[in-house]
Amino acid sequence: MTLIVFLREAGSLRDMADRVLAAPAFPLRSRTRVAGAAPALAIWSVVAANAVAIVWLWIHGGNLHIRSSADLLTSLARITGLLCAYCALVQVLLLARVPWLERATGFDRLSVWHRWNGHATLWLLLVHVVTSVWGYAMLDKLTVPGEISTMLTKGIYPGMITATIGTAFLIGVVVTSIVIVRRRLNYEAWYAVHFLAYAGIALGWFHQIPTGNELVLDTGAADYWRSLYLATIVVIAVWRLLLPAAKAWRHALRVIDVVDEAPGVVSLHMAGRSVDRLRARPGQFFLWRFLARGTWWTSHPFSLSAAPAGNALRITVKSLGDHTSRIGRIRPGTRVIAEGPFGVFTAAARRREKVLLVAGGIGITPVRALLDELDGDIVVLYRAYSEPEIVFFDELQGLSDERGTALHYVIGDHATEQGARLLSPEHLRELVPDIDERDVFLCGPPAMIAHAEASLRRTGVPRRNLHVERFAL
Repeated sequence: MTLIVFLREAGSLRDMADRVLAAPAFPLRSRTRVAGAAPALAIWSVVAANAVAIVWLWIHGGNLHIRSSADLLTSLARITGLLCAYCALVQVLLLARVPWLERATGFDRLSVWHRWNGHATLWLLLVHVVTSVWGYAMLDKLTVPGEISTMLTKGIYPGMITATIGTAFLIGVVVTSIVIVRRRLNYEAWYAVHFLAYAGIALGWFHQIPTGNELVLDTGAADYWRSLYLATIVVIAVWRLLLPAAKAWRHALRVIDVVDEAPGVVSLHMAGRSVDRLRARPGQFFLWRFLARGTWWTSHPFSLSAAPAGNALRITVKSLGDHTSRIGRIRPGTRVIAEGPFGVFTAAARRREKVLLVAGGIGITPVRALLDELDGDIVVLYRAYSEPEIVFFDELQGLSDERGTALHYVIGDHATEQGARLLSPEHLRELVPDIDERDVFLCGPPAMIAHAEASLRRTGVPRRNLHVERFAL
């Protein structure tokens, strides 16, 4: 079985030609540093400042005057409820598609923050529910089941039924985001469940404002809290609804061609008006919504698979689920809504003269696009399980011939004894002896990313020179 193939000459992979190319030197251009520590620090400083303000409101409401276990529990219930609601708002804002936020930190990093903030929201919510029921049961001298019944049926605490429904919604959203559960859900189901987050936050509002001790007693505190909700609504309305709708009308994107690239892989070519004003760069992605039967109600993230050419864009999609299996059946003329561009997996992240591009499977799409822009000493490693899975064979070969790019195919199955060493530190050094002198751009399936990233770090590639596109959504 062929495990490793080095390709330079035109023709079949079975030629197994290995040539080391001398890449021309080029002057390093001045590049903007992206996704640095300063933007992240600024963002989290604002988040922390509001959290401190919320804690101060809680203290100002007299919650530190604790005389019994019931007081302790109800006081703890109030602060966890406030912080949970605040984290829920932050959760929505992190993926609100705000352009400056995405450019400053990168969609990948925002997705990581979104995931961890979601866990914090869930735990705060659970603590709030438990301490509320337990504390008020002690105050009312009832059993816990009796207190739950009182809360839901007696009308003493406004909005308890809506809050309970909202709590169930938020728990459902967080649970479906856990990796092991997401792998059992298709993207469409996960996408639909996530709309419940908005409903959960809205339903919680009808409980929080009428019953929140700090908000009932202090109109200033209530107005401050309302301003947080209002700001979140404005951001969502502008960047998730109004701007995408305006862009869709302005650019009028349509599918103009659908091309089979490999088994289960198709490219969609799209064109519209003034597409160049989107200022998309190779390596970036959009959230695509195809207004056709079976695909109009969800948007999916797909990277550009070629540099934008005038008013034309191209994406390449592999059939991996319900939605992606329908992409090949989309007809020319179909209207398209594209949110973006997003991502910092671009040439702007480059710091060094030498570059290594590592792609696995359909992760070749942003790497293929980057090749249209990058110049100088470039090496490409393309990881695939078998030859039929290789996408863009002719295009990659043409770019290699034209630009002198060193192009290596790494073929084989990691699960086999022969393939166990593929993309190991030793293997990477054999393929690219000067690997620790290069910027590395890495994209592929999660398991391949985890393995390759660990190997690259062990070869001596500094973290600041390793740029990873994880397809986080």
